[in-house]
Amino acid sequence: MLDNRQQIVTLLNSFGIKIIGFCDVPAKIEKIEIEEFFPRAVVFGFRLSESVLRTIEDRPTLIYKHHYKTVNWILDQTACHLARYVEDQGMRALALPASQTVDWEKQRGHVSHKTLAVAAGLGHIGRSGLVVHHDFGAQVRYASVLTDMEFTVDAYTEATCGDCKKCMNACPASAIGEAGVDLNLCLNKLKEFSKIRGVGQYICGVCVKVCDGRN
Repeated sequence: MLDNRQQIVTLLNSFGIKIIGFCDVPAKIEKIEIEEFFPRAVVFGFRLSESVLRTIEDRPTLIYKHHYKTVNWILDQTACHLARYVEDQGMRALALPASQTVDWEKQRGHVSHKTLAVAAGLGHIGRSGLVVHHDFGAQVRYASVLTDMEFTVDAYTEATCGDCKKCMNACPASAIGEAGVDLNLCLNKLKEFSKIRGVGQYICGVCVKVCDGRN
């Protein structure tokens, strides 16, 4: 008989999800609108299309915008199915949206998928402020499900960007430096890009394109 972890992996695989991590929720993680305590999380990602990313030069393209929304939809649907599965087993689960801003001033969601992904051993936070997956770089989008289901968690892995400076050199806002990303400069550029006809949301994709895990 499969254990809880194996059952979850099998379910997520059935939805085309292959990037999966399991973690204890970090004690000091910031949460918005979530008062109930959930001790663990399942974090999973969907890799962005390389062909779509190649359409990006120094700004988001409309095909990237559509792909970005589609991947978020896939992640949200999958999170909903996973949460339903856990609840059907008699345990608690809360699906977190892949991309929903609830704190506009600080550009934060309900919980940081990035923090959970790192805790689940899926990658490290790069200079760009994004999760750098050990195989696919920043070209992965994530969603998470909080739960009290019991399962074995993954080990946190130490990693850095090393000497790679691709995102620094490519950033159209010059917002990325050795010490990390200037969120104000980044946000200002996202606001500028959102005004491009047909874009209408805060996306860029330039640092995602260049961070491909092949340093």
